[in-house]
Amino acid sequence: MISRRLLRIKILQVLFAYFRNESNSLNNVEKELFLSIEKSYQLYHLLLILPEALSNTAHSKIELAKQKLRPSKEDLNPNTRFVDNKVIKQIDENEDISLYVAQNRLNWKHHPELVKILFKQLTNSNYYKEYMTAPENSYNDDKQVIISFLQHELETSDEFSNFLEELSIYWNDDLEFVLSMAAKTIKKADEETGIKVMPMFRNEDDVDFSKRLLRKAVLKHGEYVTLVEKFTKNWDVDRIAAMDILIMEMAISEIVEFPTIPVKVTLNEYIEIAKFYSTDQSSTFINGVLDKLIAYMRENNLFMKQGRGLIGDNEQLIDINSDED
Repeated sequence: MISRRLLRIKILQVLFAYFRNESNSLNNVEKELFLSIEKSYQLYHLLLILPEALSNTAHSKIELAKQKLRPSKEDLNPNTRFVDNKVIKQIDENEDISLYVAQNRLNWKHHPELVKILFKQLTNSNYYKEYMTAPENSYNDDKQVIISFLQHELETSDEFSNFLEELSIYWNDDLEFVLSMAAKTIKKADEETGIKVMPMFRNEDDVDFSKRLLRKAVLKHGEYVTLVEKFTKNWDVDRIAAMDILIMEMAISEIVEFPTIPVKVTLNEYIEIAKFYSTDQSSTFINGVLDKLIAYMRENNLFMKQGRGLIGDNEQLIDINSDED
């Protein structure tokens, strides 16, 4: 499922675009958010079917080698361990994956050169060589070679990054998170029950989280900007990065609107996001301002936290058995 961190990032991106032009209605902004989330889910499926494309490339190479005028002994008796990978076969036979990729027209057939490049990266890796030459092979070995490929080859590949940028503007910042989703899916694969595809959202709470955080950040924009200005008096607000202000607005919205998410979780999330989406000094600046803001809000009872593990967020606690972020 799409992680809360990626949901926050998607909301941040949509809000940043909205406040720059304010040409869209709130309903259209919400549609844009969920389209962006859907695109991440498409990338997840595209990554899941990539090993199958690599396997097809391996099979084609084996067949071409057999057709040589004077094929070698190795050409006639090839190592088909990767071609016969049981996990790749499960991916190919998974009805949920097949239906989704067909409905969304996802495939690797139109990108043969990229697949060849990635296949070369795979076959040059030490983990692949060890996998292919090991005296024995298990289902777990079949899983691990795919997991290793997802974890080591794609995020550092310039060709793959360029491919994502050209194919969809929505995928520019998704790869790290979606690769993690795909790797977790393969890790949980079972020899008997096969591949279980993650849902787009963990549960309805995540859907509500996305909608409510987006809407509250828009509807209370003026109020929260004023609150931020109160604690940045020594700064020229016009010179503070717009992204910094927006990140703080989202943090305030989350603290106020979601009583079961601990303040520390919210604070840590937005500080981490600031490290990647604003200036070099932003995370320290945002941390300092939010610390003062939260103390002020707590003192004036502007938010209430509920649930176990939230002692210190407010004086009165209501114990409810809800999941934390």
